[in-house]
Amino acid sequence: MDTTDQGKRDGFSSKFGIIAAAAGSAIGLGNIWRFPYVVGESGGGAFLLVYLGFVLVLGIPVMLSEFVIGRKTKSNAYGAFKKLAPRTAWPVVGIMGIVAAFVILAFYSTIAGWTLHYVYLSLTNAFQGKGTTDLTYIFEQFQVSGGLPLMWQLIFIVLTAIIILSGVKDGIEKYSKILMPFLLLLLIALSIRSVTLPNSFEGISFLFKPDFSKIDAGVILNALGQAFFSLSIGMGALITYSSYFPKDTNLSTTAFEVSIADVIIAILAGIAIFPAMFSLGMQPEEGGPGLIFMVLPNVFQQIPGGYFVSLAFFILLAIAALTSSISIMEVVVAFLVEEFKMKRRQGTVITAVAAAFIGVFCTLSWSTFEGVTFAGKNIFDTLDFAASNILLPLGGLLIVLFVGWYMKSVEVKEELSNSGALKIRLFSAFLFIIRFIAPVAIAIIFLNGIGFIK
Repeated sequence: MDTTDQGKRDGFSSKFGIIAAAAGSAIGLGNIWRFPYVVGESGGGAFLLVYLGFVLVLGIPVMLSEFVIGRKTKSNAYGAFKKLAPRTAWPVVGIMGIVAAFVILAFYSTIAGWTLHYVYLSLTNAFQGKGTTDLTYIFEQFQVSGGLPLMWQLIFIVLTAIIILSGVKDGIEKYSKILMPFLLLLLIALSIRSVTLPNSFEGISFLFKPDFSKIDAGVILNALGQAFFSLSIGMGALITYSSYFPKDTNLSTTAFEVSIADVIIAILAGIAIFPAMFSLGMQPEEGGPGLIFMVLPNVFQQIPGGYFVSLAFFILLAIAALTSSISIMEVVVAFLVEEFKMKRRQGTVITAVAAAFIGVFCTLSWSTFEGVTFAGKNIFDTLDFAASNILLPLGGLLIVLFVGWYMKSVEVKEELSNSGALKIRLFSAFLFIIRFIAPVAIAIIFLNGIGFIK
């Protein structure tokens, strides 16, 4: 039984559990289908260096800011700001994070449902003998069919809710400790298979060969945005998860390890995908759903052992989606449990049903509700835009301003040093970054996202 319901707060029980859960939150579908393509198109190794620089200089300090807020207060995203800044407007930042998490859960479950459908198609060998044209038709027909994608979306939300129902230690931590190593092993196996194909070196070159001529303002902005969004920053997930960290957790080390795990998974995904494509003489023309659902099934069936490669890949995608959705749902559930004194079961059911309801409109954006648009965007794209381009950057910006300027630096240092038990060598640099560098960088991401600057 979840101890949250009995007055004693649930929490993570091991360092590995913390890393697995936090990395699972950060590692999602974007790592596997967007990141490799962006790297290849933006200068390969040159982009990678810029991106890594932003992860170290921006991503880790912002992640640490969320960790400080969460562990210090042992509260949900809203309750944390309420404790640290009572009788001020700051708790609104927590509400923004909870709204962002709920919105993301609704539309994310749509794509996650697609991954489950493609696990089923792989299992039944439905790609056999199909070319890219056939596979494009299969995906487009599935997308507009209505009932089938809806069924998979609801199954995915139920799977997420089942894990959340079991609590933090017996649910989130337990399943993260199983799913994350499995995800890593699948990726390593796929990567080994990919690089052992004939002429696979072209794909490796596409990913890693530095082309500094491609580095311009747009590419730098891409790297900045990728570093920010790929780490689950700004939606309360890291505040919520860190509120379950034991008091002796080394926050700096944890932030570094989670960030590196996130980068490694994204790079491995590229190694798994592109050498195989180049081996077969295919050029990746687009990232996102087109590459994943229309092109890669064709690639897999032309590889010896392709049935197993295809099945492994789509299971991998489904796991990445599930570990992210768990952290997203927990943001909302923790809020309902702690602020409205609900039982975890009640909070989970309410969150799952509400997200499923909004998710129906997202999933049917290409069929029943195709005609419903906002500024030229369908319902799915509208919610995606609102969360990714407005709520997350604003949330991240306000979090670093809160830790950098509202909280006393002595409070922040005490939390990072575990009340003086740990030496914090770069505290002045951390403070400088979250006070001056991070706010400017995140403001640029926000202005670019809403189209104010290009």
